[in-house]
Amino acid sequence: MARRRDRAAVNVLDPSPAPPTAPTAPSHTVPGRLAHLVPVLREVGDLKRVRGAGWRGSVAERAFRGAWADLVRGAPVREIADRECAAAVAGARLAGVDARVLRRCGLSPGATRAVLRRSVAEHAGALGERTLRRLLSAVPLAASQGIRQSGVAPRFAEVLCDQPRAGATCPGRARLMAEPPESHGDHCWAVAVYGALLADLFDADPADAFLLGLGHHLHNVVLPDAGFAGESLLGEELTGIMDRLTREQLARLPGALAGRLDGLLAGRGSADDASARAFHAADVLDRVLQVLHHERAAAYSAVTALDDLHLVHASPVSAFHTAVLDAAGLR
Repeated sequence: MARRRDRAAVNVLDPSPAPPTAPTAPSHTVPGRLAHLVPVLREVGDLKRVRGAGWRGSVAERAFRGAWADLVRGAPVREIADRECAAAVAGARLAGVDARVLRRCGLSPGATRAVLRRSVAEHAGALGERTLRRLLSAVPLAASQGIRQSGVAPRFAEVLCDQPRAGATCPGRARLMAEPPESHGDHCWAVAVYGALLADLFDADPADAFLLGLGHHLHNVVLPDAGFAGESLLGEELTGIMDRLTREQLARLPGALAGRLDGLLAGRGSADDASARAFHAADVLDRVLQVLHHERAAAYSAVTALDDLHLVHASPVSAFHTAVLDAAGLR
């Protein structure tokens, strides 16, 4: 109900007529268990906003570059997909405390694996059994990131981490800017991980869903994102532009990898294939969760921090902290 009122309010502020809606395609069955995974996806998506000293960009962007670096050096797509999903789900609670940090802090390989496994298990109730087994099996791969040397990411991965997303736009309306914008590296990484996490629900290949998510915005290496509003103005030129620019980047990939990604991109025009369904579910969920993040951030209050998130949490000195706040009139 609240969102309907909000929509009505927007119409008052901007009385431009809404664009005609496209005909609705026949619905596909969507697994009911999808709702159980949304809280995990929401937390994983917050890695688009987690940063650390000495890093370039967010945790998500660093993982995006690392995944592409390993892909171009020939690492198996399935191995990378499972590793990135395990690291992402562990990072949902650990944030920037990843395998690299744990090893730098002096933890042994075994202790590092134990921490990551414990963090993945935090979401055991939301993840399906098959997905959970896959992630726990991939923890050693995620833990190995603390000791192996990272490769060099292709240039397009770096550019996509610099290319901002347009956010929600609508033809015929002024755009609403939500700051700070996410990057295409952030979004593509999130869609790749979401797709692989959703793959078991759709009986899809996690590697295909991951690779499709990782590579579905190659055209934005050159084309700034103008959103739905700008794309509608490109009209019949849009398809040709996207195809030409995508092929420019595919030509920079190793032949087998380029061929596999090209085939996946060709099949994303519908939701008939299982991997395409996992990808489209991941894509739309990330777009909506990103908007909901801005809504939640705008509604953030001291009550949220103090009561819901226990900013002043239990500790040997928490009673003193509480007394200080009471004396200061802040509680």
